[in-house]
Amino acid sequence: MMLPAIFTGLALLALAVWIYLLVARGGFWRCIQRDTRDLPGSDPASWPSVVAVVPARNEADMIPHSLASLLHQSYPGSFSVILVDDNSDDGTLVVAREVAAGATARLTIVRGAPLPAGWTGKLWAVRQGIEQADASATPPDYLLLTDADIGFEPDALRSLVRRAEAGGLAMVSLMAKLRCRSLAERALIPAFIFFFQMLYPFAWVNRREARTAAAAGGCLLVKRSALAESGGVESIRGALIDDCALAARLKRQGPLWLGLTEQVRSLRPYPTFGDIRRMVARSAYAQLRFSPWLLAATIAALALAYLTAPLITVFGSDMARWVAAGAWVLMAVAFWPTLRFYRLPPYWAPMLPAIAAVYLGFTLDSAIQYRQGRGGLWKGRAQAPPGDGA
Repeated sequence: MMLPAIFTGLALLALAVWIYLLVARGGFWRCIQRDTRDLPGSDPASWPSVVAVVPARNEADMIPHSLASLLHQSYPGSFSVILVDDNSDDGTLVVAREVAAGATARLTIVRGAPLPAGWTGKLWAVRQGIEQADASATPPDYLLLTDADIGFEPDALRSLVRRAEAGGLAMVSLMAKLRCRSLAERALIPAFIFFFQMLYPFAWVNRREARTAAAAGGCLLVKRSALAESGGVESIRGALIDDCALAARLKRQGPLWLGLTEQVRSLRPYPTFGDIRRMVARSAYAQLRFSPWLLAATIAALALAYLTAPLITVFGSDMARWVAAGAWVLMAVAFWPTLRFYRLPPYWAPMLPAIAAVYLGFTLDSAIQYRQGRGGLWKGRAQAPPGDGA
């Protein structure tokens, strides 16, 4: 007699979780925080100067496309690009120089210095790019911090600056739209965006008085004075999740804005499930502050939120089954707007529990890699502090 009561209690708890998420979590699931909404009605009186800083490590196949998209921005103000080669060994520097040959006025290439202790490779490269921008005769008003695998539509920078200037923002960040073509991408990428929005509801990030702060590392337009006052990238030099760490510091200097977009896209393909696993495992355990206790709590929370409802729906009985089915329906309803944003059919929505189980496995893999001293592995370089066996 105890087992049906336990199942009913768990089903009710799962249902309560999804009611809370749909009603009281900033409407994250609706995907309405987009760069096409609430755009300023007019251009700024004068367009501020902008310098894009692009760190690149072994990105020879990406930079011809990403740099081309930056160099063809239809921005009315002063705009230039600094690419920092982060000790690549795949010919990135050669390819970058070929691109620079046709854009000498707008593109500067910096050969990165060796990585010092205490820094992640990306942030060290970004620091060198910012120093190059600061050393110019007229330092820029804004820095566009982006990645070597990000492509921009021609009007993207104009829209970013217009929003920043109109709102007096310390930072505007856009969640680059990830590729969603292969089976692995269609199965896992929309959920990645869904989970990120659940963790950092964009409406809360964009609320001036809220403490929630986050950013998407592929596209951050940062006011240079706010960055300096926040302590600069050196203040987060060891952070693996550097975008959110920087956002937390910048929100102390002024309001932020984060949204979805169709204007900024990731060029990087993820053809296999293993490719996505490596992408997620690189920083998942860092998100949990390398804590086994937070890992255990996360496993329990994910199991309750995503796995309880389908399991009880299939194996439970009577009231427990109906309550669990209701929770599963709410889960699918919440996932549907993200699927629609990625132009995927609705039959993926009920599969969210299975997808969440895959991400749970990726998180465990991230913890294992950390314990083995391979945390933060990217382009052959481990950047998280090694496990100490404690």
